[in-house]
Amino acid sequence: MIKLFSPKFNNMEISAAVRALKSSQWASGDGKGLVQNFEKKFTKYINSKECVAVNSGTAAIHLALNVIDIKNKEVIVPSFTFITTVHAVVYNGGIPVFADVDPITLCIDSREVEDKISRKTKAIIPMHYGGFPCNMNEIKKIAKKNDLHVIDDAAHACGSRYDGKMIGADNELTCFSFHPVKNLAMPKGGAITINSKHSKKLKNILNSLRWCGIDKRDGPSYDVTSLGFNHYMDEISAAIGIEQLKKLNSSNRIRFDIAKRYYAELFIEEKMPINKNCSYHLYWIRIKNRKKIMKKLLERKIQIGSHYKPAHLMSFYKSNTILPITEKIGEEILTLPMHPNLKETEIDKVIKTINSLV
Repeated sequence: MIKLFSPKFNNMEISAAVRALKSSQWASGDGKGLVQNFEKKFTKYINSKECVAVNSGTAAIHLALNVIDIKNKEVIVPSFTFITTVHAVVYNGGIPVFADVDPITLCIDSREVEDKISRKTKAIIPMHYGGFPCNMNEIKKIAKKNDLHVIDDAAHACGSRYDGKMIGADNELTCFSFHPVKNLAMPKGGAITINSKHSKKLKNILNSLRWCGIDKRDGPSYDVTSLGFNHYMDEISAAIGIEQLKKLNSSNRIRFDIAKRYYAELFIEEKMPINKNCSYHLYWIRIKNRKKIMKKLLERKIQIGSHYKPAHLMSFYKSNTILPITEKIGEEILTLPMHPNLKETEIDKVIKTINSLV
């Protein structure tokens, strides 16, 4: 079976995980040890001011929204995203407002964002779909004009760049996911990079929030200063993440080469564009008879996906919202095998099989 996702690792990750296991220090809520080491290395890689490691991308968005206080406020989100991005708004008492996407990049459409702004709007969550950079300059311009926060969803975009900088290098709060299928893979992990004049203060607040609101530690004594959450990263995940970070750029270069082949050789008009700044967590195509083609690909032992079903069509969020582009894409999207372990013969098979079916 040609896998849709597959983490790239070797004995370096295995040895690091074993050392962490043998240390008997598997987790520390206050984020010392390997977690702190990972934060320093990731901060340097992104070139952000600060970084807070957490246990998932969901936790990252949850905490980032918590610090800006969105209770009873509206947050503009793309419907075409993983559902926990939207859940995180609701966890914090906010109201998700769904926006349509650009049909070329599948990222949130900045014109839609502007149309959705009301007096209750507090924030925008752009999502770099598949690792393809959003039009952040336009989104930030809209946010500044309307005094809104931008919480950057970079769950797909670890290693992506925009305007000459790493995504996460200059936005106030940017949220990453290190799920096992992501470009930088851990058993469980995520991070928030911070860039503001209050970066140190925000880091301290987020450090407390990720560990049950615990603060003001003095040896065994501590206080609880807020309603926090159990969102801290464990030491074993951090150990693996440190090794994964070393090979992130080389792995992303392999992904880019695979994307170039898909783009050049697939006989399909609607497919993911090529952009040297994209990390290519996913590679997508759009097809009319998706169900039939998915079945035939699986019969030929090629795993594929359909990321995602639009959030505004889910039972929990269903409303009168109409997003024609998102809805059409949701019916046609097909995500292809994309990971650094793919062999040339496997890429050949994916391309030839799809071309024979469309």
